Amino acid sequence: MEVILREHVDNLGRRGEVVKVADGYARNYLLPRKLALLVTDGNKQQIERERAKFEAREQEEKKIADAMAARLAEVEIQIARKVGETEALYGSVTSGDISDALTAKGFEIDRRKLQLAEPIKKLGDYQIPLRLHREVTVPISVKVVAEGK
Repeated sequence: MEVILREHVDNLGRRGEVVKVADGYARNYLLPRKLALLVTDGNKQQIERERAKFEAREQEEKKIADAMAARLAEVEIQIARKVGETEALYGSVTSGDISDALTAKGFEIDRRKLQLAEPIKKLGDYQIPLRLHREVTVPISVKVVAEGK
C-alpha cells in the first residue's frame, strides 16, 4: 500500500514523501495515528498546501532544540546510589532517574528522549545522548557516585 507521510517516521521516511508499506502497518499503525494519508490526488494537494507550514514549524522546533542543547551541554548530573563492596550498585540508574535529576535542575525532559541502551549498574562518569530533535542530539554528563560520600 502506498501512503503519504504527514509526519517524519523513523526508519521509514520524511514528511510529505510517498512510501510503500505493508497493508497492515498502514491500516493498524500509520493511518489511525494520523501519521499518513492514502495516496490520492486530493491528499497530494493537501500535503503540498501544508508543506510550507510544516517547514516553518520544523525550523522553529530545531532552533528551540539548538538553544536547549547549548544550555544542556554545560549541565552535569550527579546521582547518588547505595553500593556494595565491589562498587556495584544496589539497583540501577535508569532514564527515569536521569530525567528526574534534569527536572530538579530546571529542564523538563521526557525520559524517552534519553537514549540509554541499558540501565547504569556501576559507579563512574557517563555520557548519555539526549535526542531533543531529529537533527539535534546532545550528550548529558551523568556522574554516578556512592551514597553518603
